[in-house]
Amino acid sequence: MLSMRETFLATAEEIVDADPDVAVVLADISAAQLAAAARRHPDRVVNVGIREQLLVSTGAGLALAGLRPIVHTFSAFLVERAFEQIKLDLGHQDAGAVLVSYGASYDMPAEGRTHQSPGDVALIDSLPCWQVHVPGHPAEARRLLLDSVPGDSRVYLRLSADENSEPHLGVGFQRLRTGTRGVVLAVGPVLDRVLAAAGPLDVTVLYASTIRPFDTAGLRAAVGDVADVVLVEPYLKGTSAHHVSDALIDVPHRLLSLGTLRDTEVRTYGTRADHDLAHGLDAGSIALSLKDFFRG
Repeated sequence: MLSMRETFLATAEEIVDADPDVAVVLADISAAQLAAAARRHPDRVVNVGIREQLLVSTGAGLALAGLRPIVHTFSAFLVERAFEQIKLDLGHQDAGAVLVSYGASYDMPAEGRTHQSPGDVALIDSLPCWQVHVPGHPAEARRLLLDSVPGDSRVYLRLSADENSEPHLGVGFQRLRTGTRGVVLAVGPVLDRVLAAAGPLDVTVLYASTIRPFDTAGLRAAVGDVADVVLVEPYLKGTSAHHVSDALIDVPHRLLSLGTLRDTEVRTYGTRADHDLAHGLDAGSIALSLKDFFRG
């Protein structure tokens, strides 16, 4: 099976071959994999080199010229380095694009902190009118990309090296387990770990591969008159906490947010598993957090 990134590149090539109104903009990353497409469509597969601000500005210019740009590089460079261009060239100009990142929070730990971006979704979330997709499986990544290309919306598609064992292609928050003690909302590639951690607990498990727009109705349908909710996101802890609170504004509730740490910078290299453990996002740490919370 192709990885999430490989699936994205194969799908992007299919799209640019089939749709003359779609362009792909790169900053060296993945240019080799799309070299054949660039030879076929030199005016619509553009590599700007290692110039990430120009990457986003070029995508915005293509959008203003009537094309639908797919803009791609590593998350740290796409969102953090080029945030001003995302804010101004896309948002302020009301231009649409599909931003596709790879690297997630720490998919490349051997590359060090420069290639880590746990705050990317929180940054995008500070801007209005963005859709945010966090697929947990290659099949979800393909479907979300295909769904994102039509129209002129602003979309952030966050790809990861971590994958769940099975795809879940439904719309909104999907209920995978039903329980009576509370709700655990798992976002993207943390689902398998959450299901393993929640195994002995009498809790409902919801799954989201699209986290913006936030499925308020789906969450409210899963809770009772009093709600205990655990939010597990594979990026900055608490990124979606305000949406949970807004959704349950008239429901007495407790909320536990799990994600990458806010108050400590993890400076180790190591492996993804090492970083999962450091952030409390491995299955064992999630299980301990759930047991403590639902016992309280």
